[in-house]
Amino acid sequence: MSGSIAFLFPGQGSQTVGMLEGFTSNTTVEAVMGRASVALGMDLAELIAKGPAETLGLTIHTQPVMLACGVAFFEAYRAAGGRMPALAAGHSLGEYAALTASGVFTLEDAVRVVRYRAEQMQAAVPIGTGSMAAILGLPADLIDATCRSITRPGAVVEAVNFNAPDQTVIAGHRTAVESACAQFKAAGAKRALVLAVSAPFHSSLLEPAAKALGLRLAEISLQSPQFEVIHNVDVSAHLGPEEIRHALSMQAMRPVRWVQTIEAMVARGVSIMVECGPGKALSGMVRRIAPTVAVFNISDQASLEATLEATR
Repeated sequence: MSGSIAFLFPGQGSQTVGMLEGFTSNTTVEAVMGRASVALGMDLAELIAKGPAETLGLTIHTQPVMLACGVAFFEAYRAAGGRMPALAAGHSLGEYAALTASGVFTLEDAVRVVRYRAEQMQAAVPIGTGSMAAILGLPADLIDATCRSITRPGAVVEAVNFNAPDQTVIAGHRTAVESACAQFKAAGAKRALVLAVSAPFHSSLLEPAAKALGLRLAEISLQSPQFEVIHNVDVSAHLGPEEIRHALSMQAMRPVRWVQTIEAMVARGVSIMVECGPGKALSGMVRRIAPTVAVFNISDQASLEATLEATR
């Protein structure tokens, strides 16, 4: 299949115990997971294989695990002769995987910085203070305007993930999120589902994490990307290290503009998108945002081979 190709990397929430079982004999995947394990001083493959799910789901574990898996699957695709993408993007945490695949970070630096990112995001807001909820079936501009009308000092709620035309995630103080959910249900939302997360990710409440992350990123050497990565925070590709660092630090406390990211890729001629990592959450979003785009995923050896065949 001809046409420009973009790779998409998922974030937190797509992890499952056993998600490497379909890659048991792929030496590239094994090598990447081994390098990540050495860098972190823990056996990621064993955690993925045995869990338990509660341990794998801890933010400080999930973020480096998902990054390592996304990069490993991408490297397996390239090692098997897969095409270099024209563009890439990652949803939240996935942006770090996209940048690592593009050569901006070394794998070792990347897994260490996302573990630090997880620690700082969790520390920014006391557990139980913040919350997130997915709102289905209402337009994003209505959700955004409602959140702005509810927000006041000590009761912040914001639209933080623009995932699809019919799905927007909100975050902020728990009581403000609950109030917003009640209003959205009254307005006809199909669902207003409180998410099982430990912090109000991508809200302005995470400003302390953004500042700490900026300082840590300043200590890491970054290279120019081999292919452009569209950043969540401003739907732009940045080539200079300082611009990349700024975009990543701001991402912690700013919305993930996924709908605009996919639309921007289509506008630049992308006709094939490959979700690279466990699960198919991003594939579903793409089909709702850009139904004419051909969507594939790489999550095991079989899907890797199918994607290679389809994208030659």
